[in-house]
Amino acid sequence: MKIKVISPIAAHAEAWRAALATSSLPVSVEAIVRPLHEVNVLVNGSRPDLVVVEVVAQRDFDALEKLASVHPEVEYVLVSDQLNPDMLMRAMRAGVREVLPAPATVESVAGAVGRQVHKRLLASPSSAPDGPSAAHQGQVIAFLSCKGGSGATFTAANVAHLIAAGGQHKVALIDLNLQFGDALLSISSARPPSDLANVASNIDRLDADLLRSAMLQVAPGLHVLAAPEDPAQSSDVTAAHVEAIVRLACTVFDVVVIDAGRSLTSVTLQALDLADRIYAVLQLTLPYVRDGKRLRGVFRSLGYPDAKVAWIVNRFEKGSQITLDDLRRTLGIADAITLPNQYEAVAASVNQGLPVAQIAPGSPITRALRELARSIAPLKAEVAGDGGPRGRWLSQLWRPSAH
Repeated sequence: MKIKVISPIAAHAEAWRAALATSSLPVSVEAIVRPLHEVNVLVNGSRPDLVVVEVVAQRDFDALEKLASVHPEVEYVLVSDQLNPDMLMRAMRAGVREVLPAPATVESVAGAVGRQVHKRLLASPSSAPDGPSAAHQGQVIAFLSCKGGSGATFTAANVAHLIAAGGQHKVALIDLNLQFGDALLSISSARPPSDLANVASNIDRLDADLLRSAMLQVAPGLHVLAAPEDPAQSSDVTAAHVEAIVRLACTVFDVVVIDAGRSLTSVTLQALDLADRIYAVLQLTLPYVRDGKRLRGVFRSLGYPDAKVAWIVNRFEKGSQITLDDLRRTLGIADAITLPNQYEAVAASVNQGLPVAQIAPGSPITRALRELARSIAPLKAEVAGDGGPRGRWLSQLWRPSAH
């Protein structure tokens, strides 16, 4: 793998080059001590596979955006001391998936490059791993709130519970609302044995046993990896940690459900990149619809296909001033999933820390959530077609509608 290290600071460029050149990674490294806007990254058709670039001025960041848009096939690792939310979002939209705060140590740069090398090796058909874990690849489902209070956490937790269906599917619920996550509280009052921050701090020895030991089994087939108890620990979890945890979870569980929270950060974007399907949750009020339109623009700028994103209207009531047709026109979508407004059942579920299917099994909200769960992961009897007349009737009843 050919790597170019570009920095206007000679000590940084040389230290990173030397660390990478003497590592065990299969790489060849060239260091360039100049600002990026003065560098011709591609020379005589020779193209690096990865560029590690330190940005210290706005015009260098502009040059990186232009380079990444013209050459998306190249991997990029960005080092900068100006990582404000706007710059971080622009970097992610440009295709940068590893961002390191300056000054970056040789260890952090080597780690970031190592992850990119590993990712490329995994993508190579000739390097596909053998064994049972290679054959098992669970799907990743992410729930994202368009605005705080949308009900995305309640939806994610209860859908995860219903997908597990008493052990029919192995489901992992991962709470990525790192500062104030409470996905676990939606379905259990038990204390988790560990949390996401603790797993991240032990990422070097992460395996299936460590992951399972950190999770709370809430119901047959359903395990929850809770958000950090201390909001201050949120900064300890990086996008690389999330990628490693989610990819491992996919080898252990049939479905990985992620409560992505509300904020778009490098951690959230990593989870959304990994997701097979994103469910954006909103309500039919103007602030939600406005933020939904903004989020729709972000999805498009990230290159997500329309089929990857579904829209959920929570607390839906007929006769709202803003209609579903208004929402479809505003977002430019064909349809949306609706969850009915069932305040009493939902409040009882949240207050008691129990799934709504246990509190109100026959309520409209439980039926709607069950339909959504079965559209994601049908019951095994329904897939096999061996449920008998009653199973076939239920299969017809819960068949997902087109969205």
